[in-house]
Amino acid sequence: MKRATPSSMMILATLIATLVFGQVQSGQTVMVPMRDGVKLATDVHLPAGEGPWPTILVMTPYNKNGVGVFAAETGKRGYALVAQDFRGRFASEGDDYPVFLHCGWGEHQDGYDTVEWIAAQKWSNGKVGGWGISAPGIALNMTAPTRPPHLTCCYVGVAFSNMYSQAAYQGGAFRKGLLEDWLQQSKFSPRNLELFRAHSCYDDFWKALDPECVASQVNVPTMFLGGWYDIFAAGSINSFATINTQGGEGARGKCRLVMEPYGHGRCNDLIFPNADHPKAADMWGWFDIWLKNDGKGVEQIPDVQYFVMSDPADPNTPGNKWKTADDWPVPTQMVAVYFHTDNKLRLKTSEELFGSLSYKYDPKDPVPTVGGANLTGTKGPMDQRVVEERPDVLLFTSPVFDRYIEFTGPVKVKLWASSTAPDTDFTAKLCDVYPDGRSMIVLDGILRAGHRNTMEKSEPMEPGKIYELEIDLWSTSLVVGPGHRIRIAISSSNSPRFEPNPNTGVASGADGKTEVATNTIYMNASHPSHILLPVAGHWPPATNAASPSK
Repeated sequence: MKRATPSSMMILATLIATLVFGQVQSGQTVMVPMRDGVKLATDVHLPAGEGPWPTILVMTPYNKNGVGVFAAETGKRGYALVAQDFRGRFASEGDDYPVFLHCGWGEHQDGYDTVEWIAAQKWSNGKVGGWGISAPGIALNMTAPTRPPHLTCCYVGVAFSNMYSQAAYQGGAFRKGLLEDWLQQSKFSPRNLELFRAHSCYDDFWKALDPECVASQVNVPTMFLGGWYDIFAAGSINSFATINTQGGEGARGKCRLVMEPYGHGRCNDLIFPNADHPKAADMWGWFDIWLKNDGKGVEQIPDVQYFVMSDPADPNTPGNKWKTADDWPVPTQMVAVYFHTDNKLRLKTSEELFGSLSYKYDPKDPVPTVGGANLTGTKGPMDQRVVEERPDVLLFTSPVFDRYIEFTGPVKVKLWASSTAPDTDFTAKLCDVYPDGRSMIVLDGILRAGHRNTMEKSEPMEPGKIYELEIDLWSTSLVVGPGHRIRIAISSSNSPRFEPNPNTGVASGADGKTEVATNTIYMNASHPSHILLPVAGHWPPATNAASPSK
């Protein structure tokens, strides 16, 4: 779960100070004991001169030695830098199983113990700021609810707020291309993958990896950095939304959210102009406010900063710029756009009595992943036409837009659907169709039908029975302009982003058995399948035949 760090954080210096101050020599590795006696390898880098200093803490599973490149910059800015290997990783003792759990609020509280160890050192002034992008950010999301007394603030980028729904089983479907690839490529204990697969439903195990459950316990201000195409986009938004409104006095109303037009790393197929990291989202400014100025100046940082994407080649678009807001989601008009059997999207429901469309889904021939919110493989806004031609993909496309419309906020798809299988998946994609025909993915999502009522258990479907389903596509901010169209693609697979449902009613990956399912989407007066779009401003009624309301 790595991501290229923002440009403001790219540090080329590799110098390590050699000053001795207090008990620890700068650049020295210290084996810091945790409450159960396990010792974690911890590097301490001190500035030149006399302390004590505020400290920036980074906890990582990727080798603390790589964090040392920040030492010269942190020292120049008057901060000590502490970099630590996760339990069971690289030079640290212990077992890396289960990953992330040791940072949380259970038996092991490695984050808490490390913060308080820092505060007890003579070179520390008692103020600790946590910094983490991706997995190091997740460690901070797990640590903050433990309320270490000397944790003063955090800067967290692209990290989940709920491991089950965002990293492991989005919509109840296993995120194979994310979790399996990450665990294997990073060489974690194989027991991690075995454990995560053994818990396919949201249970007490996953609640211990769900910081949203304990958001009220967080008591430090945090800036959350996310990306519209990031694997944890919902995590950045949900962390801000829950802690900023439900957190303790030290966090409530003092958190900030920044949403950029990137994935877990840069996306190359569409390069949005004017997308540089905003100055008001700078990590050093955030740390200065809380670690040096006791919170003074935070009122100058907007509560929410978000980039509105649009056609990069359109010089007239009102998009491709940064906006600010007082909260998230921003005020919008939720507009339902309905699917019709002629493969069109309209603002009016179908008047058909029995309208529906069907397709066959074969788990042995799933729709391949092309772009989207992925860690490995293709990522970001990529052209979907190569998979839209498949017979197991239903397309619904609007007429050409004749004006600019901004969609900012959460997007959901409501389906009325049936299957011949006892369990199957339903997927949905939102695409921006360019004038040249490119169908560029904006968002996608999935729902395992067995989890249509709850993630806590799987309930079989009755073959042929029509069920109302909701697919969460997460959130975006996009201006669609004249000459463009929007498109919804409905199917039942997106592999390897999600592990294909075998259609047997048995959890995916449990055995090699599969069945072909006939899945049907209903779009009639009684079953109005549609997408809910957050329109910023008013989507006016049609003025001519080119309007998407026809």
